[in-house]
Amino acid sequence: MPLIIMCGHPCSGKTRRAQELKDYFTEKTGRKVYTVGDEGLGVDRNSVYADSQSEKNLRGALRSEVERKLNKDDIVILDSLNYIKGYRYELFCLVKHAQTPHCLVFCLTSADLSSEWNKEREVDCQYTQEILDALILRFEAPDSRNRWDSPLFTIQKEDTLPFEAISDAIFKRKAPPPNQSTQSQPLSSTNFLYELDKVTQDILLVQFSVISFFPLPFPFVPLPASHAPVPPTLNPPQLYVYISASRNILVHITLP
Repeated sequence: MPLIIMCGHPCSGKTRRAQELKDYFTEKTGRKVYTVGDEGLGVDRNSVYADSQSEKNLRGALRSEVERKLNKDDIVILDSLNYIKGYRYELFCLVKHAQTPHCLVFCLTSADLSSEWNKEREVDCQYTQEILDALILRFEAPDSRNRWDSPLFTIQKEDTLPFEAISDAIFKRKAPPPNQSTQSQPLSSTNFLYELDKVTQDILLVQFSVISFFPLPFPFVPLPASHAPVPPTLNPPQLYVYISASRNILVHITLP
């Protein structure tokens, strides 16, 4: 079902607005509403956003989680910075592939206000001033003239969310039509793909469980469909990237 993409500076009120949207749609529609965000992945923002590769892995993990939750019945809210134009375009391609509508909610704040709100957070939830300034400097503001940034709802500090307009945008508007690059190729063996996907997901699940519950160094563990024990070597965000990659591979497999 629809994807609502939050966007804005760090500490611009995105999470509060995302919660307001979740409460509204849960009450008004009775649908399940999922919020996907940095906090759900348990990342240290200052460490992640200080390293370009770690940040790239985080974006991949968030995208993979959104892709996993998109279906015909539920609403997904992506609560993250989403400050890179190219990344928002990737999300647009994702909803085109899923053939579901989307919209962008831009929480517009000044750099000074974001800095003020950052200082009001608990210490362990704050961005360092250096990271905050760097993210604000790199921010690529959405533009409603771009199809991947439209429909766009710009919200300032004192504004009330236009719930009905957002609802109309995601429920009454047609999904963007798929093109050749976003459509799945025809597959000749559903059972083969199902089994391949199942084994892949089982292996990733075992690795994720070990990483989550065992201290370093990780033990060697037997993997599904294999007699050889293999040590888990990926952290959770990297695993989400592998999940996304495996799904992309499955989409393009065609048996002779």
